Amino acid sequence: MENLQKIDLFNFDLEIGKQKAYLPLFYQVFGQPLGSAPIVVVNHSLTGNSNVAAKNGWWSGIVGDKKVVDIDYFTVIAFNIPGNGFDGNLDNLIDNYKDYSIRDIARIFWEGLFYLKVQHVYAIIGGSLGGAITWEMAALHPDKIDNLIPIATDWKATDWVIANVLIQDQILNHSDDPIVDARLHATLLYRTPEYVNQRFRRSKLDELSVLQIENWLLDHGVKLKNRYRLAAYKLMNHLLKTNDITRNRPDFLTVTNAIDANIHLITVDTDYLFIAEETRKTYRELLGRKQNVFYHQIQSIHGHDAYLIEFNQLSDILRPIFNLHKEQNYVSA
Repeated sequence: MENLQKIDLFNFDLEIGKQKAYLPLFYQVFGQPLGSAPIVVVNHSLTGNSNVAAKNGWWSGIVGDKKVVDIDYFTVIAFNIPGNGFDGNLDNLIDNYKDYSIRDIARIFWEGLFYLKVQHVYAIIGGSLGGAITWEMAALHPDKIDNLIPIATDWKATDWVIANVLIQDQILNHSDDPIVDARLHATLLYRTPEYVNQRFRRSKLDELSVLQIENWLLDHGVKLKNRYRLAAYKLMNHLLKTNDITRNRPDFLTVTNAIDANIHLITVDTDYLFIAEETRKTYRELLGRKQNVFYHQIQSIHGHDAYLIEFNQLSDILRPIFNLHKEQNYVSA
């Protein structure tokens, strides 16, 4: 855990009306020192963490030295969702996971930014769960972001997402081997039948062993079990169903009309969790009200996980957004 730092939050009011006396917020900073460069906030996905660019960074194909989010130029801040377990302290896990919502997490992240004396950011970017938090952060402070980049996600939890969250929650609470079994279901949901069939072709490791597809799925489950805590999985899964930037607010267009940021919607054509057509509907709605909204699509056989795999395509989409600040700065200089 390179440069893992902590902010202590006290008496934090949760959306449901409860107050949390103490919340530790862990984070990492990559690239240029705080206060010396434009800020990019990266929000992690369900099993991710703040390590986006250091050794074994889960998004080092996008964030890093000379990468599209160039840490030679930007300051990158990545917070850990409280309770994700990345700090290694079991006391910081959250058992009452249904008390929390994505809006709480977005508010916590803004509290962290304000503590760091960050009042404005060049971009907030995140995929899947992280992208949903990105939407909520924009709804909370619509004038503090230049570029909003939600990837493979949505501004609300659809019935399809809620249904899959329920299945995961049932497995996590009733299985004898909950993390492994829940991950079997999730891994298939995050990929496509075409990918699975083309990769494995009903083959076996050897004549006496299980089929390769079975081995691959079980391996994913065991690896997650070895590095992830059950309480963390329950919380992250639950958060997905709490996603709705219009909850206790006006309608979608009223909420988004207040957002100053350029909105870059990035979807995956084969995503079976956050389906592309929902993002296209969002894009068409926004076009009626806003000039600075853009739709981008990753073409991939990999399904939802493509944003963690198709780095070349994603870099091509993101490069103009992040190069723009460099070019403007060069001209003004």
